Amino acid sequence: MDQAIGYQIFSDNPDPTVGAPRVALLRAELARHGLDGFIIPRADEHQGEYVPARAERLKWLTGFGGSAGMAIVLKDKAAIFIDGRYTLQVRDQVDMNVFEPQHLVDEPATRWIGENLTHGARLGFDPWLHTAAAADRLRTACTKAGAELVPCTDNPVDAIWENQPGIPVGAVVPHPLSYAGEDHEEKLARIAEKLEADDVDAAILTQPDSIAWLFNIRGQDVSHTPLPLAFALMHAKGHAELFIDERKLSSETRKHLGNKVTLHAPGRLKEALDELGAAKREIRLDITSAADWIKQRLDSAGAIIKPGDDPCLLPKARKNDIEIEGMRTAHRRDGAAVTRFLAWLSREATSGTQSEISAAQALEAFRAETGALKDLSFDTISGSGPNGAIVHYRVTQATNRTLGPGDIYLVDSGAQYLDGTTDITRTVAIGEPAQTNDLKDVRDRFTRVLKGHIGLAMARFPKGTSGSQLDVLARNALWQAGLDFDHGTGHGVGSYLSVHEGPQRISKLPHNVSLDPGMVISNEPGFYKTGCYGIRIENLVAVTPPTDIDGGERPMMAFETLTLAPIDRTLIDPTLMDATERAWLNTYHARVLTELAPLLPPEDQAWLEQATRAL
Repeated sequence: MDQAIGYQIFSDNPDPTVGAPRVALLRAELARHGLDGFIIPRADEHQGEYVPARAERLKWLTGFGGSAGMAIVLKDKAAIFIDGRYTLQVRDQVDMNVFEPQHLVDEPATRWIGENLTHGARLGFDPWLHTAAAADRLRTACTKAGAELVPCTDNPVDAIWENQPGIPVGAVVPHPLSYAGEDHEEKLARIAEKLEADDVDAAILTQPDSIAWLFNIRGQDVSHTPLPLAFALMHAKGHAELFIDERKLSSETRKHLGNKVTLHAPGRLKEALDELGAAKREIRLDITSAADWIKQRLDSAGAIIKPGDDPCLLPKARKNDIEIEGMRTAHRRDGAAVTRFLAWLSREATSGTQSEISAAQALEAFRAETGALKDLSFDTISGSGPNGAIVHYRVTQATNRTLGPGDIYLVDSGAQYLDGTTDITRTVAIGEPAQTNDLKDVRDRFTRVLKGHIGLAMARFPKGTSGSQLDVLARNALWQAGLDFDHGTGHGVGSYLSVHEGPQRISKLPHNVSLDPGMVISNEPGFYKTGCYGIRIENLVAVTPPTDIDGGERPMMAFETLTLAPIDRTLIDPTLMDATERAWLNTYHARVLTELAPLLPPEDQAWLEQATRAL
């Protein structure tokens, strides 16, 4: 088996010592521009989770490699803001003598600004790297502190970053109708009709996954997500303008886009916004995702901004029948690859010759052997023992642990296929869980996580139900033991697009977006014992249309589980499960065996038969 596929690079751990000299350079640059501080978000001009190498300013400055965060550097102090996923990781990757860690939610940047910015201070920011809504909050915080938020035409980090990577120009290709399920001209007409009904002249699209969905195109500008970095202007009359580096476009892609789409160079966006303003057009702008620069440009040009959600968000999230069938096919294929990996792991991991890195490489190789793998959907989280307790752990050469008997091993991974995007987490015992891990404790926690997973998977709920209303189902068994986890329970997933897709989610944070038929979302409760182990069980599910319940009065929606792979029976305490929960698990495992066994070699079929035995 070839393990050198290479979609994931296992580099050395980021070096915390880079922070002090680079912050010193930044402070000198700020002084030259008369600034008392600067805000460095982990963001690009499109506010996406995955950004090109050129936009990794936060990582370059601080060493922090997480997917979300922000730093503020003042003359005499600096802070880095991270969420609950990264509270352990940040201390390993960032110099705590330079940056004070703050919780992004509990200790937000706006509060820190109020407590640390002096009267009359000038705090710089790059208006391309903050949403309009976020920039407004920052302005308010600065005003309350008697300070000023100053937009910078040129980013001062770029001025000191030697050998900064260039702008990506990945090829853009058509996404076939056989996978998309709807022609892009039909989508253009549908979105235009919505804009006209909302009484706006046009909408500005800034999110690459919305643009990829709307035009049925896919790109190669960022890792793990097939996105073309571009902007678009969708007119209520049905015509669209696409602002994209034309070096990315082949003659086939140009022909695909057709005569309802006008192509422009990215630099033409400024002029287009000015023209909208001069004509006093009414413009839909999603201020929660569009860069502040765009809002300010429209305002100054005289456009009438009508804040509202990106009009592609909900149509994209509500997968059509072709997309849902593609997701089913992708998950059968992926489930077979993951099952082959789990069978391989059961044979090899106790030998002491495998590590977190080699395991992740093996899993990638099994996926590559399907012949359909386009990329991973994110860097595999391959964490053994204490590394598994780091929620978004990313193994490096420096942190790599050898797998051994008794370890609790967590592997969270996913793949990109033309017919769908996958995301799955399994937690397994390497051999028998060691007594040093407190076997009873581990099984109790694992079973409580499983009970939460099953509770959510079995939910029936009426039209209009949001993810926040269902979140307790995934946490209740943990709560009853005084336990919890500090991350969301579920995120939306795209169709050969982003593995983290909005607007749907399942979280205990208030959220008013309803779960609608066709939405795909993850079900991933967990538990993490710092310094010991992590547990997470994740399947993707699709929201199904409402159906009647015998004896009921209202039709109810449900979840169809898409992910297919066995859940480790050796970590389950059956005495903690009721008959309904055991029946769900046995039915799920019977389905896993039925659907995957024909796709496996004989040795792995035999292993799967044992792994899916009735509880």
